[in-house]
Amino acid sequence: MPQKTPNPIDIHVGSRVRMRRMLVGMSQEALGAQLGLTFQQVQKYEKGSNRIGASRLYQIAQTLNVPVDYFYDGLATNGQRSASGFSDTPAADFSLDFLSTAEGVALTAAFSSIEDADVRKRVLDLVKVLARTPSSQQ
Repeated sequence: MPQKTPNPIDIHVGSRVRMRRMLVGMSQEALGAQLGLTFQQVQKYEKGSNRIGASRLYQIAQTLNVPVDYFYDGLATNGQRSASGFSDTPAADFSLDFLSTAEGVALTAAFSSIEDADVRKRVLDLVKVLARTPSSQQ
């Protein structure tokens, strides 16, 4: 039997669940326990392979302390990502994808915890220089 392809909206909502869960430092196991689910069920929600029902999404929103519409942020009416705050380039999609990874969450959290604005600017300048450096020169 052919495997059904997940709906792009389910993938988007699931990735937002994953991003928020990681931002608050919660494991799939911990979220599952609070929802009465296994971590495998949470994993399927996050991948978009299982659709999240309205009542479950409300429960997830309460657990992760966000409004339900948080999970739809960045989603245009046609099911594609909107450009809210980002350009219409592949880099915008990459930015959203990166922010839903463990590294993206860790980097964002660490950067956000830098209180000195001048230090944040220097770190940003450093990252920009490193991004221009070819990987073969490392």
